[in-house]
Amino acid sequence: MHNDSRYLRHAIEDICFPRHKMAFISGPRQCGKTTFAKELLNSRGIGQYFNWDEKQFRRAWTKNPCDTLSQLSLQDKTTTPLVIYDEIHKAKFWKRDLKGVYDTLETVCDILVTGSAKLNVYRRGGDSLLGRYHHFHLHPFSVAEMLNLPVPVSSDALITELFQQSFSTSIETKQAIEQLMIFGPFPEPLFSNNNRILTIWQRERVERLIHEDLRDLSRIQTLSQIEMLVSLLPERAAGVLSINALREDLEVAYITMKLWIDYLKQVYYCFEIKPYSKSMPRAIKKEGKLYLWDWSEVDDEGARFENMIASHLLKYAHFITDTGLANMNLLYLKNKEKQEIDFLLVKDKKPWLPIEVKLNEETASKNWDVFFKNLPCKQGLQIIKKPNTNKLLARNQGEVLILSAEYFLPKLV
Repeated sequence: MHNDSRYLRHAIEDICFPRHKMAFISGPRQCGKTTFAKELLNSRGIGQYFNWDEKQFRRAWTKNPCDTLSQLSLQDKTTTPLVIYDEIHKAKFWKRDLKGVYDTLETVCDILVTGSAKLNVYRRGGDSLLGRYHHFHLHPFSVAEMLNLPVPVSSDALITELFQQSFSTSIETKQAIEQLMIFGPFPEPLFSNNNRILTIWQRERVERLIHEDLRDLSRIQTLSQIEMLVSLLPERAAGVLSINALREDLEVAYITMKLWIDYLKQVYYCFEIKPYSKSMPRAIKKEGKLYLWDWSEVDDEGARFENMIASHLLKYAHFITDTGLANMNLLYLKNKEKQEIDFLLVKDKKPWLPIEVKLNEETASKNWDVFFKNLPCKQGLQIIKKPNTNKLLARNQGEVLILSAEYFLPKLV
């Protein structure tokens, strides 16, 4: 079902390297960044791989970062070498040193930088590397990637294809959805197809996130309280993120809880989807919804299914934005009367495609009429887990396509 080449490969090779930009790849721990980087190096056949966790490389980088490239001048020049710096963001002053390496290259080479937690942080404040790199988010696996389907080449195609309503599915698609629902999107448990491996992997991943990544990032002393917080979050997935409720449960200050949640986002334990408010009367402006990167931890089937759809949509939005097809954001709709549509894809700052998620409900949610009145887009999707469903329903102000996940998810990335 899946081959070795990841979905970002052609984008990186077409957008970055021909223009001699560095490629920065960030993403959750264990989503396949290192494997992907080494695969690119193998297919290039020339270059070097460096990992910050190797003592010899750390020593060389600390003495003189430029010396790490000294071997390149001895290599064959017919192909441009590829140099990979894995987890380099753990180095102090890594941005300054990398800028020095890039600006004084004696041998022409392509540079790929991968990392998880702190690699996103460089974009805040003054960025000394501005103009020298393109940033890509590498997500774990999705239905389209498991089936090795082609990636989108246009940001317009999705709605056109969906509302033409010519759908087919396969046993492989149904199996991929079932496998993802049970084992989550991360390669090791997903492709093991083994519940015992999943259980062990889940426990070890959370331990590593807290005791390694979070410790490096935050200098937090109270890691046992963070462990308690992490144990509370799966039952809150797909719901409104209430800092106050969590703060009361763990008896800490509001500002402390907010900081902890921010750290858990930075280490890719969870992500938050914010509400859309521009031009929407009575919209809620602050309350975000919480989702986990590894939805296999979520027990409730409805919440797990919604979390899986959220992750697929976020991967799609990041891909469309990172590859320059459009600027796309994933938000949701909610008003002060607590009426809600689960997701809204916003393209180039305009509402583009609202999406509701239900397990098996084939009737359109009443909330469509409320939100269609104020949305410029008049087509909506209601994604359900139930198979073989494809119904186009007219509403007062628009139309809603009730669609099985098996028809929808392969259209994404």
